[in-house]
Amino acid sequence: MKNYKLKINGNDYTVDINEVEGQDVKLSVNGTPYVVTVDQEIKQQKKTVVSSPRPQAAPAAAPKAAATAAAGAKVTTPLPGTILDVFVNVGDTVKAGQTVVLLEAMKMENNIEADTAGTVKEVKVRKGDSVLEGDVLVVIG
Repeated sequence: MKNYKLKINGNDYTVDINEVEGQDVKLSVNGTPYVVTVDQEIKQQKKTVVSSPRPQAAPAAAPKAAATAAAGAKVTTPLPGTILDVFVNVGDTVKAGQTVVLLEAMKMENNIEADTAGTVKEVKVRKGDSVLEGDVLVVIG
């Protein structure tokens, strides 16, 4: 079960995500249970956290990363959205778990983390860009 504390329009909410099956998400908001159906199936990830405050390095949405020896680790977006901020530049050294991009998706801010430590080889997005699920954001070598 995942737990989130959200502030929406000045109101505090505690959201517990209990189960995700395809397009159905069983959750509770301030103790009231709901079954939410999303337009697009949510793919299971290592970790996904949605945070409301920005850009404090609080809990972060996990990237979908694939590492190949030649290309380096690719940090990709877990869902479609708009890039709100990019926190790294080419040549920067990053640690695993460090937030590299802030993504707005479904009216929520998501910190996208580096899945591996290394040097930023390529930044493929910039503030204001629209991205689709699976688009490469940053390449780490």
